[in-house]
Amino acid sequence: MRESTRLTQDARFSDLVGLMARLRSASGCPWDREQDHRSLRGCLLQETYEVLEAIDRGDPEALCQELGDLLLQVVFHAQLAAEAGRFDIADVIGGLREKLVARHPHIFGDKSLATAEQVVAQWECLKQQERGEGARGALGDIPAGLPALARAQMALRAAARGSLVRSAKEAQKALEAALARVGEDQVRGPEVEEAVGELLFAAVEVARACGVDAEQALRERVDRFIAEFRQEEA
Repeated sequence: MRESTRLTQDARFSDLVGLMARLRSASGCPWDREQDHRSLRGCLLQETYEVLEAIDRGDPEALCQELGDLLLQVVFHAQLAAEAGRFDIADVIGGLREKLVARHPHIFGDKSLATAEQVVAQWECLKQQERGEGARGALGDIPAGLPALARAQMALRAAARGSLVRSAKEAQKALEAALARVGEDQVRGPEVEEAVGELLFAAVEVARACGVDAEQALRERVDRFIAEFRQEEA
């Protein structure tokens, strides 16, 4: 990247940070001034999903715009923290840079890794060392607010070496058993909910064993269903 281009980008980013500060100032926007970290949770989630939608559509123009909206959320939260004297956007960027360097010793150090799988394993190991998560275990940092399907997938991936993670054949058998249980006449109330939960979890296990992203696979299937339904309506 040329130096002039980098300086231009730095100036644009500084302008964005300054703009956010102005929106939050006493003479700024009433809506922006009323927000806090918690009130912006829905906005952050919505912008994240809109980025995913642009990726799924393969629309680079929409992706560029949605990434900007997502960046706004980062700058907004950093501005709120700066006003409270906790941290600012420079701390966010500095922390991220330090993390990337520390988590890539095979690039910035003398360690050698040959495969993406080795990189992922190293990343998780370094993450636990940095956060002191040994007492919490491999599943200690899985966000409780994740959608259930994505959370199940993340939990299975983190517990990949554990005895509770079933093989592809075992997961398929569990899937078939759960499906049969759901269809049993005597299964009622909470038992049905438990059986459906086991059915869905086993389906995620099968997807993982097949190397399929369960969240993405279901998203695409829902998109096809919606398209087919709209065609039927028309």
